[in-house]
Amino acid sequence: MATRKPLILRASTAVLLLATTLGGCMVGPTYRRPSAPTGATFKEAEGWAPAHPSDAADRKDWWTVFGDPILDDLEARVNVSNQNLVAAEAAYRQAHDLVAQDRAALFPTLNLDLSDTAAQSGGGTSIITNGVSAGIPGSGVRTTYEPTLGASWAPDIWGSVRRTIQGAKASAQASAATLANARLSAQTEMAADYILLRQYDEEHRLLQAAADAYGRTLAITQNKYKSGVAARSDVLTAQSQYQSAQASVIDLIQQRAKTEHAIALLAGEAPAALTLAPAPWSLKLPEIPASAPSTLLERRPDVASAERAVDSANAQIGVQISAYFPTLTLTGQGGYASSQLGQLFNASNSFWSVGASAAETLFDAGARAAKVRQARDAYDQAVANYRQTVLTAVGQVEDNLAAQRVLAAEQVMQKAAADSASASETIARNEYAAGTVDFTSVVIAETTAITARNSELGIEAERLTTAVDLIEALGGGWKVEDLPRD
Repeated sequence: MATRKPLILRASTAVLLLATTLGGCMVGPTYRRPSAPTGATFKEAEGWAPAHPSDAADRKDWWTVFGDPILDDLEARVNVSNQNLVAAEAAYRQAHDLVAQDRAALFPTLNLDLSDTAAQSGGGTSIITNGVSAGIPGSGVRTTYEPTLGASWAPDIWGSVRRTIQGAKASAQASAATLANARLSAQTEMAADYILLRQYDEEHRLLQAAADAYGRTLAITQNKYKSGVAARSDVLTAQSQYQSAQASVIDLIQQRAKTEHAIALLAGEAPAALTLAPAPWSLKLPEIPASAPSTLLERRPDVASAERAVDSANAQIGVQISAYFPTLTLTGQGGYASSQLGQLFNASNSFWSVGASAAETLFDAGARAAKVRQARDAYDQAVANYRQTVLTAVGQVEDNLAAQRVLAAEQVMQKAAADSASASETIARNEYAAGTVDFTSVVIAETTAITARNSELGIEAERLTTAVDLIEALGGGWKVEDLPRD
């Protein structure tokens, strides 16, 4: 026995050294980020250069560029209380915990077994128990106590576990990017809804002012009718115009209420818990820099998520390739066994054993090859999804850059049209009061003026909303360095 122990130890040491040496090997392709069709510049950015690009979308709290403290407060509530973000954050934590679970496979497992065995001798029946000795009264019962510590370890010789960890880590990073994208989407939706709310407030002001003017026109028409210089149809037309304006005001109240409710839900609150008082139109149009298209790879969380999915898929190829190679398992066991509890831990009652086993699949009818092909196909799919995500991102920036430029020019023309329509409205009212034009001219002028003013407001609101969309398309203030690294 004394000569065998060193031989066993030497054999187990040799196996351990071999496993450690081979443990640096990882089969499967080394990951490299796929190329992406970004282009050198944005087509629609040509000739469009904001004056102060460093003061715009490069900050984390990007919504502050609109200069509205109420919006700032609402965005802060989104980050804390939005339940969709809470769910996305929980999904990220699950993915992160999976990395720790997979990493545990790199280390041995230890098991402690505490047992005692009672056996009846003298021709009787043996009784075996765990934790409690039992026997038939009057017969010879022998109890054996046996605490055992066992260990098992499957060295990651071919990198299967490390590839699994690599894939899980990439998936966790993709989940973190998905969380960031969900947060950015909720923030931009809040900003867009808030702009719409303030647009309704301003439109309400314009319509109410128009209704008041229609009321004054109605009074003039009624006086002229009483004086016999206006037809009854003029009174009815003026009355209809006034009432229609009042109905439009009431409809705006309903639309505003729906928007306010949507804002409350985004803030993680019940609609009854949030009331936003009407406020004057004061939102500022921000200046937003448009950097090179390649920066979208670093600033768009959805692009980062798609790229991390490619890394995860690449790791799975290595996991499947490792199935072609044999697996090695090292086991060890040691403990004590004695029928006398007081002498249990004496050296003479100790025992131990070590062992190693290897397993290799010789024939599987092509199952492993199919799994490798499947992993490669999944990788190709992830690459295509990544490139399409990049193309979509570039397209969104181009669309919003074009919209910013076109809307800016359109607003100039629409403001001029609104100013002309307002002047024409004033002239028509004065001429009608003087009796030089009929009432139809007044109705046409008033309708044209209110339509032009609403169109001007709509364009300005659209420019603000497009600015929000552009900020979102550029990734907000997010950067790929924000991804967790552990």
